[in-house]
Amino acid sequence: MGREQIGHEDIARFAQEKVNLPKDKANEYRAQARRLREKLDAYLDEHPDFTLKKMMISGSLAKGTSLRSLNDIDVACYISGADTPKDVTSLLNYLAERLRKAFPNFSPDQVKPQTYSVTVSFRGTGLDVDVVPILYDGDPLWYGNLVSQEDGSFLKTSIPLHLEFIRKRKHAQEKDFAQVVRLIKFWARNAKGEREGFRFKSFMIEMILSHLCDQGLAFSDYPEALQHFFTYVARTDMRERIIFTDYYGPTAVGTFYEPIQIVDPVNAGNNVSRLYTAAQADMIVEAALDAGDAIDAALAAPSKQETVYYWQKVFGSSFQV
Repeated sequence: MGREQIGHEDIARFAQEKVNLPKDKANEYRAQARRLREKLDAYLDEHPDFTLKKMMISGSLAKGTSLRSLNDIDVACYISGADTPKDVTSLLNYLAERLRKAFPNFSPDQVKPQTYSVTVSFRGTGLDVDVVPILYDGDPLWYGNLVSQEDGSFLKTSIPLHLEFIRKRKHAQEKDFAQVVRLIKFWARNAKGEREGFRFKSFMIEMILSHLCDQGLAFSDYPEALQHFFTYVARTDMRERIIFTDYYGPTAVGTFYEPIQIVDPVNAGNNVSRLYTAAQADMIVEAALDAGDAIDAALAAPSKQETVYYWQKVFGSSFQV
């Protein structure tokens, strides 16, 4: 049967070869971001009143969930000071100006404001660093107001708490949690290429898998773990509210009216899926149903060729074993 043809080990090998950002690349990119942070720290030592207070690697590189297709490094930059602009465009120009001051060996065109972030381009490595501003007023848990990369609104967040939240789930399921996140992200990327209007951001995927992890579902068998995810999405129709109580109690969560409700684990007032419509929720459910059916068919297929055919319905034509 299909499981004998293609099982956990084969999916793990596919992940290593096609899905995951190779370890040496991840280390190289982290070192690149670290060099930026160290330059800022050195500048701060000499200019303690400087308004850029701290840089932290955030996003998939910090969480260890990057795909091979990673095209930029996310870094959060904490900014404090009474003269810091409060509107996004002025804030980004302000941030770019100060980054140029802190990194004088970068030419001005290597530090460019974008819509909701500032891109710092390294000559040579070819990978950009996306610096996202966070307005900060000294909170010990590093809470501040981040410029949302979706719509430019300000969102209360804490990068260290977000990273700690994911670290706890990774610790609960050594290696497997991060790997299943990467596999589902790869599936979603493939679905986006095949289905017009499909979107499913990585943070939502991480939160659903965190929820399943907290419920005690094991991720150590990858075909089974993928089925857990697709079954959950199909069973709940993406309409079940997900909340976490690591950093606040359930009563802190207010009322939301959006169709998908996944509440930010570090901010009870932020529904991370607030910009998703009912039609987009339905598209996610439909794609998950198709993926779940394909895995069922793969596990029951009589030949290896047929098994590969069904797994390619999940991961696309790059799936080969």
